[in-house]
Amino acid sequence: MTACRHPFIFKFLAVGLFSAGFFSAPAYAIDINPFGYIKGAVEAAVEDRSAEDIAKDTKIKATIIASVTDQMGIDMIAFSTDAYEQDVMLTGIVENGALKTQVERIAKTVEGVKKIYNEVLVIPKDKQKGVVEGFVDDTVIENKINALLLDAKGVNVTNFRWRSVGGHVFLFGRALSKDELKKAIAVVKGIEKVTQLTEHVKIKAK
Repeated sequence: MTACRHPFIFKFLAVGLFSAGFFSAPAYAIDINPFGYIKGAVEAAVEDRSAEDIAKDTKIKATIIASVTDQMGIDMIAFSTDAYEQDVMLTGIVENGALKTQVERIAKTVEGVKKIYNEVLVIPKDKQKGVVEGFVDDTVIENKINALLLDAKGVNVTNFRWRSVGGHVFLFGRALSKDELKKAIAVVKGIEKVTQLTEHVKIKAK
């Protein structure tokens, strides 16, 4: 099974073609948010972690993405993974529970992974059209989270990770206090078109 090698570009081409009526069934793609790369480039300079720890997470994330892409390909309508202190959050969409289990099984084989939060959503194929059309909205939501958390006082944005899937936001990473986590949650919930929030944020002071 061949997987898309330029997933983010393909995603938007797929959305455009689908909306224009070129596809009669949902378009499939691996979803990678480009903000992750921008953010990753500056993490080592500003995060409350060592460069070694950041490097471990970067390697884990890249390995999981490559493995899932190679082994599952178009079985995933969307897929993202985030790693923080070697804990991993998986997000995306598949059409049945067996595929969700397969994603987690692949991630577990990656060296260095400590804990996995499998938040891949199971959505039957006949209900995926609206989700595909909502990809652009999810990207807008993720970009707004990035901007608003950057502006929020008392929130260290580089310690957080987030994904939006059909307006359902998954927040992940580390807060330095309960108060910081509450502020981050309030920011996310206040964003237009966010329908639900699930958080896997550990509280750990410096």
